[in-house]
Amino acid sequence: MKRIASWLTVFLVGFSLIVRAHEGMWIPILLDIDNMQRHGLKLSAEDIFSVNQASLKDAIVHFGGGCTAEVISEKGLILTNHHCGYGAVQRLSSVENDYLKDGFWAMDHSGELPCAGLTASFVDRIEDVTDEVLEGITDETDIAERNLMIAMRSAQIAARSTDGPAYSAEVKSFFHGNQYILIVKKTFNDVRLVGTPPSSIGKFGGDTDNWVWPRHTGDFAMFRIYANADNQPADYAADNKPYAPAHSLPVSMKGVKEGDFTMVYGFPGLTEQYMMSTGVEYVTEVVNPIRIDMRENSLRVIDAAMASSDALRIQYAARQSRISNAWKKWIGQNMGLERFNALEKKRNFERSFSEKAASSQNEYYKAVMSVLHELHTEMRPYQLARDLFIEVVFYGPQIIDFSRKLDGLFATIEEGAEPDVIESEREKAVRAAKRYFKDSDQRVERDVFEVIIQRYLAAIDPGLQPEKVKEIRTRHGGNVSAYADRLYAKSILANEEALMKLLELGSPKKILKIKNDEAYLLGQSFFVGFNEQIRPQYDAMRAVLEEAMRIYVKAQMEFFPDRTFWSDANSTLRVTYGKVEGCIPQDGMAYLPHTTIEGVMHKYKPGDVEFDLPERLIRLYEEKDFGPYATDGTLNVAFLASNHTTGGNSGSPVINANGELIGLNFDRSWESTMSDIMFNPDICRNISVDVRYILFVVDKFAGASWLIDEMKLVHN
Repeated sequence: MKRIASWLTVFLVGFSLIVRAHEGMWIPILLDIDNMQRHGLKLSAEDIFSVNQASLKDAIVHFGGGCTAEVISEKGLILTNHHCGYGAVQRLSSVENDYLKDGFWAMDHSGELPCAGLTASFVDRIEDVTDEVLEGITDETDIAERNLMIAMRSAQIAARSTDGPAYSAEVKSFFHGNQYILIVKKTFNDVRLVGTPPSSIGKFGGDTDNWVWPRHTGDFAMFRIYANADNQPADYAADNKPYAPAHSLPVSMKGVKEGDFTMVYGFPGLTEQYMMSTGVEYVTEVVNPIRIDMRENSLRVIDAAMASSDALRIQYAARQSRISNAWKKWIGQNMGLERFNALEKKRNFERSFSEKAASSQNEYYKAVMSVLHELHTEMRPYQLARDLFIEVVFYGPQIIDFSRKLDGLFATIEEGAEPDVIESEREKAVRAAKRYFKDSDQRVERDVFEVIIQRYLAAIDPGLQPEKVKEIRTRHGGNVSAYADRLYAKSILANEEALMKLLELGSPKKILKIKNDEAYLLGQSFFVGFNEQIRPQYDAMRAVLEEAMRIYVKAQMEFFPDRTFWSDANSTLRVTYGKVEGCIPQDGMAYLPHTTIEGVMHKYKPGDVEFDLPERLIRLYEEKDFGPYATDGTLNVAFLASNHTTGGNSGSPVINANGELIGLNFDRSWESTMSDIMFNPDICRNISVDVRYILFVVDKFAGASWLIDEMKLVHN
């Protein structure tokens, strides 16, 4: 395995010489810099990633653990997407201070708003530890023993690799367990909102334009990282100082043109390029249609509620955005995979693989294909049950997920813990309840409950239903609507006044009575059912599947040396590169590489929830007051490029050949959502806001020129 690991690293570095520039998400320590330079890059490998000197990686931020941001000034100013900061802005908003609708701009440091719980992390170092993790492990090693050894060694490596509480370390699997890499991060906890445009700019086009080109959305927001007097991470304190970064990105004023080199640097979340045909079939024909239907119906309820009042609009804004984003993505993903015959292409490849394997001397290679197909078939009921559990608990009626937030308090009371321990858990429960009620309206929740549970009952294997869900049929005649009426009318978890009074003032004995509440019992039934019926079976099969996938991927590298190989995204720091270019996604349709403010005005619909515009932006357009940010008398808004991106790349910087910021990645074209499973270089394109449009909004629209003054602007 040592030899295999060493061979793998050498193979990957060498192989990247023939990879097409715009496919793949590359680990920064394994970049083929020669190939990138042939495509136009002017930087060295050390300029992009270095442990010993400042480099681009020191300006790349893992924002909130789910998006990317970048440092754009020497005072810790960071830029990310409007939709990445949406949740933080929603939590800071109220009907009186509606930052979602009206936007927000601090005019000096004192006006910046603390964002409790928001983090900003930098990658400190990356190290290939494959040899150490896999030492002594062979293909014959028992799967359970193999996984235990890998877990123990990974934990040991991570434990010795951190230096202080601000640092965290993790050993991540790459190429389905053929490679292991140590990632060390440094995390800052004091992050403050600096500026965000109104939703009529930052979310212009709404769900209609989401995942669609042409795009005219100013999808950006600005935050600032604060540190202590020693420039080190610290909890929020009024006397913390703006963070002084090792590197901040220069901002290009030169603009972009078709054919320009582009590079996206960030934290892509998840791709599944090596998925089997049976997996593609499950995604396109089974789970996506169910999830699309569930979310479509919950969105119908939520959208109607949000349109009825400002309070509900603010209350549900972030949640609606989370639900709708994946809903529309899955529609586009299915469309792309079906249009480009992904299932048949996977089957054709598997036939070619089987032919190669039949003549191989490796018995594992010969058997792996049939093993994988059998596992996918056997796993399907459990995989669907798991996917539906996630949909119901985390994107459905919030009362189910909230029920478990009280378990810590119940446990300390039942264990007879010391009064101060019980009081601490009581305070946690009170905080959780306040967050829950702040972001939910029980009338809306009742309607979401009905549409989600109806579809859950229709989709899940009856044998894997939670016991309390089974009772909806056995005791309530399958009438979900009537059950929802009773649940939300009687449950204390749906009664803010009663629950808060009990949690804050009730005796421990009275608090424990919540455990007999119907909504609490329903929530517990979901979690108990998942942990006892679904998760053990799924995890056991998944462990075998991952071992088979490890062999399958390794065999592919041997059988098909002319194919493109790169490790699936896993929320680790990656580089992807391509160029500014449009495409022809289907017959008779062409995507030009950029859009302008004329397109914004063309889409403008006064009073429309998605396409309205601020009066000031309209006036600036009419006066052609674009400042120094215009090109040929107009203002470019967004551009397309052939960088391979996915979720998690939201907020990633788009960097030119000289290491300068030219745009902010925020989306893909609808057809491109298939690239999580199958990349098509002819049609897959990422969508970015032109940085000059961002500067225009900050300067001319918001009047926050003090932020522009912080940046290093690079002119012709």
